[in-house]
Amino acid sequence: MIKPDAVENGHIGAILEKINGAGFRIVAMKLTQLSRNEAGQFYAVHAERPFYGELVEYMTSGPIVADILEKENAVADFRTLIGATNPAEAAEGTIRKLYAQSIAANAIHGSDSDENAAIEGAFFFGGREQYAY
Repeated sequence: MIKPDAVENGHIGAILEKINGAGFRIVAMKLTQLSRNEAGQFYAVHAERPFYGELVEYMTSGPIVADILEKENAVADFRTLIGATNPAEAAEGTIRKLYAQSIAANAIHGSDSDENAAIEGAFFFGGREQYAY
């Protein structure tokens, strides 16, 4: 998912180009804006953490681009492509190093497991559980 900061700053095309250049195939994509309820559901795993309210607020602050990606070893390869959560610690050339503003406004989300990829893909697109998100 391309997050509100990256959408607002006009980085959709550049990020999608990096994703395609890394060998991913985009099999579903949509521009949408999360409601507070949807963002709360998506990030429910973080509900008890102190940053939860700010996260929901940020994720509803503007449009996002949700994608389902396909590639062998998609989750691990995508996590490498996006880089560390903190852009200051992200490897050179990663999406977060190039486009993130901060730990909170870090440009992009990637699933951390095949199971979460299925859940997250179904959240946005329904019924596409076989793909990595």
